[in-house]
Amino acid sequence: MVIGDMEAEVEDRSAALSAKPRYDQGVLRGDAEEVVNDPLHIIYRQSEKLASKSRANYGMDSPGDEKLMRERSIRTNRRTRFVNCITRDDVDIAQLRKLAWNGVPEDLRPLVWPLLLGYLPLPKPTRASTLARKRREYASLVETTFARGREGLDQQIWHQIEIDVPRTRPGVRLWMQGDTQRCLERILYVWAIRHPASGYVQGINDLATPFFQVFLSAYIDSDPEDFDTALLTDSIRTAVEADTFWCLSRLLDGIQDNYIAGQPGIHRSVKRMAELVARIDAPLAAHLELENVEFMQFAFRWMNCLLMREISVQNTIRMWDTYLAEGTDAFSQFHLYVCSAFLVRWSKKLQEMDFQGIIMFLQSLPTQGWTDHEIEMLLSEAFVHYSTWHNAQSHFGGGK
Repeated sequence: MVIGDMEAEVEDRSAALSAKPRYDQGVLRGDAEEVVNDPLHIIYRQSEKLASKSRANYGMDSPGDEKLMRERSIRTNRRTRFVNCITRDDVDIAQLRKLAWNGVPEDLRPLVWPLLLGYLPLPKPTRASTLARKRREYASLVETTFARGREGLDQQIWHQIEIDVPRTRPGVRLWMQGDTQRCLERILYVWAIRHPASGYVQGINDLATPFFQVFLSAYIDSDPEDFDTALLTDSIRTAVEADTFWCLSRLLDGIQDNYIAGQPGIHRSVKRMAELVARIDAPLAAHLELENVEFMQFAFRWMNCLLMREISVQNTIRMWDTYLAEGTDAFSQFHLYVCSAFLVRWSKKLQEMDFQGIIMFLQSLPTQGWTDHEIEMLLSEAFVHYSTWHNAQSHFGGGK
C-alpha cells in the first residue's frame, strides 16, 4: 500500500505507460520483464549486442586507432572474465571479489552486487526462485506495515523520513519524482521498524540511492538519474524497490553501530581516523590541531554518509565496487582508510588555510569533475595505508 495520494499516482502511471515515451523521459528496455524473472538475461542481451557491434566494426578501424582497439580489447576481455565467473553453476566468490576490486562493468552491476552481498545465492539454479521469494517477502512486509495507513505508523520515524526523502539528491530528476520518493519512503520505514535498536537515522536515505540506480539500470536504456519512474511497470518497480531494500539491509547490518543510540561506530571511526592521519601526514595533523579543527567537525558526515555528500553517486558506485569486493566490513574498516587518504589528498591546500577556510573548504570540496580515475587513485592510496597500518593496532590506541 502506498502512503499518500495513491489513486492519483496510479492514474499518472497508467497514463505514462499508455503514452509513447518522450526522449527526455528515458526508455524501458524491450526485454525488461524477462530481466525481472531472470537476471542472467542481462548477460545474454549484452553479449548479443556486443557481438553485433563487433561485426559492424570489423575492418573499419584505421591504423591510428590502435590505442582505441587495445582499450576495447582489454574491456572486452575483462567483461568476458566476469561473465565466465557469474554464469558458472556455482560462482567462485573469491574470483568474483578479485575481479570486482578494480571495478565492475556497468551493465553487470545489477547481477554482481547482489552476489557479492550474498543476496543472490552463488549456485545458479537457485537464483531465480530465491529472488522471487525475497521480493514476495518484501511485498508482504510493505502490505503488513502500511495496512492501517498513515495512522498506523510510528509518527516520529515517519515524520523524519518525510522530511529527509525530498532532500535526497536535490536537483537530480530521478529523486525529485513522486514515484521514486514513495519507493524510498517505504524502504526506509520498513527497515527502521525491523531495526528498533537504531530506527531511522538521517543519512541512511543517501545509502539507498546507489542500489536503486544500479538496479534500475538493468531495465532501462538511458541514464537512471534522468529516468521518469512513472514509466515503470508495477513488476519492475517492485523488483527494483525490493532488491534495493534487501541489499541496503545487508550493507547496514555491517555498520549498525553507526546508527544505534549515540552512534558509537562513527565516533570510534572518527577517533581512529585522527590517529591514522597523525601517522601518515604529521604536518597536516599538527596544522589542524593548531587551528583547533576537530575531526568530528567534518569527518562525522564522511562516516555517516560514506562520503556520498562529497562525491557524486557515479563516483560512489565505482567506490562501492571495491568495498563490496572487500566484504561488508569494508564500509567501516576500509572506509576509514579511504577517508584518511581523501583528507590527505588536500593536505597542501589545507595547511595554507586558517580555521574558517579549512571548515568551508571541507564542506564544499572540488570533486565535481571527478571520474573513475580519481576514485581509483583514492582507493589505491587507501589500500597502501590499509596494508601498512591495519594490523598495527598500536596506532589506534591499542584496540579497535
